Amino acid sequence: MPWSQTSPMDQRIQFIADYLREALSMTELCDLYGVSRKTGYKWIDRYLRHGPMGLEACSRKPRVSPNQTPEALVTAILDARRRHPSWGAKKLLRILQQRHPRWPWPGRSTICDILSRHGLVSSPRRRRHIGHPGKPTTQILAPNDTWSADFKGQFKTGDGRYCYPLTVTDGFSRYLLGCQGLLSTAVHEAKPVFRRLFHEFGLPQRIRTDNGVPFATNTLARLSSLSAWWVRLGILPELIEPGKPQQNGRHERMHRTLKAETTRPAAGSLRAQQRRFNRFREEFNLDRPHEALDLQTPAAVYAPSPRHMPEKLPPLEYPDRFEVRYVSANGGIRWNHDWVNVSTTCAGEYVGLEEIDDGIWNVFFEPLKLGRLLERQMKIEDAFGRLHRQL
Repeated sequence: MPWSQTSPMDQRIQFIADYLREALSMTELCDLYGVSRKTGYKWIDRYLRHGPMGLEACSRKPRVSPNQTPEALVTAILDARRRHPSWGAKKLLRILQQRHPRWPWPGRSTICDILSRHGLVSSPRRRRHIGHPGKPTTQILAPNDTWSADFKGQFKTGDGRYCYPLTVTDGFSRYLLGCQGLLSTAVHEAKPVFRRLFHEFGLPQRIRTDNGVPFATNTLARLSSLSAWWVRLGILPELIEPGKPQQNGRHERMHRTLKAETTRPAAGSLRAQQRRFNRFREEFNLDRPHEALDLQTPAAVYAPSPRHMPEKLPPLEYPDRFEVRYVSANGGIRWNHDWVNVSTTCAGEYVGLEEIDDGIWNVFFEPLKLGRLLERQMKIEDAFGRLHRQL
């Protein structure tokens, strides 16, 4: 049979019942229940005053706090906040002290607590944490396996305009595919450069970049409109970890030589600076031996990709077991008559959903995994962010 268990309330009731039967003296009764005579008389007095409800445990909260802010001061603080809803505690305290200099105003932190307690402080909007896939682990075994792209640090030319050099190299041969001085890092500036390189050299398997614009954004899988275009072309975006440029060390080493030979000092205009970039690219590829290539030139090792740039973007294809949904202009999909946010970078495209458990679906943008749809919560979690939290 199970062990018998009694609560403190049951013991108090039994104590009162034994007291009313007058079978034991007060001393014997208190010894039996393991309480002092003072405690025993306390429960008897409460029972006689309030009945069985008096045996309930009472709150130990003090009725009056000596440090509590007077109600008149609280009212004045709340009125001042309502008149100036955008003012913080420090400004409110200043004007209140000027109006009533003799009143014992509390400190700034106490005013913050009063405003928060009365719902006059809006909580900051929580930003969605976007995880990261981690250090790139793919091996570069042949030309066009992996291209590297980055923006060399901006600088001013002689006419006072900023130049943003976009550089693209082949990771295997170190071939400098392109070095174009742009006016910004916007997608509409970078996309024509990549389109020209794809037409000239073909399509790589992957493009490795850092986490800055226009290569990545703060959305699912850090997908940007530029990298989404790469995915449509059959190119997989690959990101280095934030703050670790050594994971793209081959490209960064080329940047060091580029900066030393073309930007110190900078040219007088963007057009003149581009001529310097073109001369450097020709010398770097055709004339300059590379130690990592056994003193061969990058041009002697590189060969264009057999994957040609298509005239039209190929359609997205998913296996038959996938559920396919269209991403509307607001970045969401319809799922079980509800709207689920995905990403505006996928607007106008189709995503595939693969069920891996009851009510749990992996969400893909062709080969790129965006996250995981939880039907019970009806939201898509970032897969890399969830892995980061588990680790």
